Amino acid sequence: MPTMKHIEPAIPTRGTKVPAGPDWIHEIKYDGFRLIVHRDGDRVRLLTRNGHDWCSRYPWIVESALKNRTKQFVIDGEAVVLGVDGVSDFEALYSRKCDEQVQLYAFDTLAMDGDDLRPLPLHMRKANWSSSCRADLTGSLSRHSSVGRLGLSYSRQRAEWG
Repeated sequence: MPTMKHIEPAIPTRGTKVPAGPDWIHEIKYDGFRLIVHRDGDRVRLLTRNGHDWCSRYPWIVESALKNRTKQFVIDGEAVVLGVDGVSDFEALYSRKCDEQVQLYAFDTLAMDGDDLRPLPLHMRKANWSSSCRADLTGSLSRHSSVGRLGLSYSRQRAEWG
């Protein structure tokens, strides 16, 4: 498993036009905080860009990571609070009044089951995460991209609505 200090979240950059072509994967940038989620057995860490562990802030993400059938992984994602309209609400996230509702949108699988996946093409890393999530129908870990279907999005409301 790669050491956590060598893995940093990818930070999106602003462009002047949308690139096109078969080599591009487009992802939604939510209004949230980038996190590296590192699970090793029963231990989970939610690491910020500055190396702070936010497990105590976002218990739902920790709980969901522990429920995942994969026991070792490192994913790059974004912590987000969704408003009642389903749109990310940065003010709610920043205020810390909704920490129990924060969920993670996973963008990239960096390691899984002890294997460093970073040398693999991005589309293969995304497929690994998607197959890992298929059996986990509750929780707050999700994957989103515009390749193929929209992705796996689980929320408390959907779990309650069945």
